[in-house]
Amino acid sequence: MPRPLPLLQDTSPICCAPLAPATRMSRDDAVGLAVRLKALADPARLLLVDHLLSQPDYEACTCDLAPVVGLSEPTTSHHLKQLLTAGLVTKRRDGMNVHYRLVPEAMNAVSRVLDTGCC
Repeated sequence: MPRPLPLLQDTSPICCAPLAPATRMSRDDAVGLAVRLKALADPARLLLVDHLLSQPDYEACTCDLAPVVGLSEPTTSHHLKQLLTAGLVTKRRDGMNVHYRLVPEAMNAVSRVLDTGCC
């Protein structure tokens, strides 16, 4: 049975070279990348990220995000919390509303690591 990933809030940048035969990833970088990939490995979360990418300043209110994924606001908030814990989004409260903002640097770091044509 595989060991589960540690439960942690990791907002540190991913600073490893792209995956390729000539490079080796450190264990810490592997855990950081795995936490982010695990957070993204859900269709609802991918739809949320896709929607945030299309918004001005990559930000939207939870009340606007729930209809995007066709889920209740509490369930949408759960998915957003997973993205928050992985450091892929930030949040701010505005009165009764919570706004989530995609962290472009975190998304770019994930894509760079997986880009074998980079560097």
